[in-house]
Amino acid sequence: MIGPRLRPRSGGPARQLVVLLHGFGADGTDLIEIGRVWQPWLPDAAFVAPHAPEPCLAGGSGRQWFSLTFRDPGERWRGVNAAAPGLQALLDAELAAAGLGPESLALVGFSQGAMMALHAGLRRTPAPAAIIGLSGALVLEPGAGPDSLAAAGLSRPPVFLAHGDQDDVIPPGSLFDSAETLGAAGIPAEWHLSAGTGHGIDDGALRHAGLFLRRAFGLPFPAA
Repeated sequence: MIGPRLRPRSGGPARQLVVLLHGFGADGTDLIEIGRVWQPWLPDAAFVAPHAPEPCLAGGSGRQWFSLTFRDPGERWRGVNAAAPGLQALLDAELAAAGLGPESLALVGFSQGAMMALHAGLRRTPAPAAIIGLSGALVLEPGAGPDSLAAAGLSRPPVFLAHGDQDDVIPPGSLFDSAETLGAAGIPAEWHLSAGTGHGIDDGALRHAGLFLRRAFGLPFPAA
């Protein structure tokens, strides 16, 4: 699960760790550029974009956190639960290597990676500083409602969700369903809907997410 990484732009030791989780059929190189965009706002942050542990069953050279047939309604729930232990071990190892505590961690995921970021991040104790889900969804057990999330004893980090209103892979309604479910469980969630954007991340979502992350780490709003 080793992938590309960026050292703090400041040149000093890392004070924050941002882990970027790619989507189905991609790999860590697909998201590490987000770190370059955010480095001016987070100069003391280290960024790491691990490759998912499995080769993508859809073919090509990409990776997957778990397999998807898009036909089985339970595969997302089984998938996030199966992949979570490996991801949690990676997060623990990265924090230890950087000499950082859990309050210095942020999880950022796109699509399937957003599902992993939300599932794993909400189950970390102590909670991470923030979770950002881009073009993804909060995965619940099939047939379960928001009450199941509230009863799970999850941590409550601040969450930011963004989605394109023209997404034809994961419907934009997933943004509102996820935010509503999180809110019902007492987990704060902010969101941004990108007009005219499909299954991707536009500049507006990147800006909102980066500023959210800076605030979650206790940093002031940038002067410019």
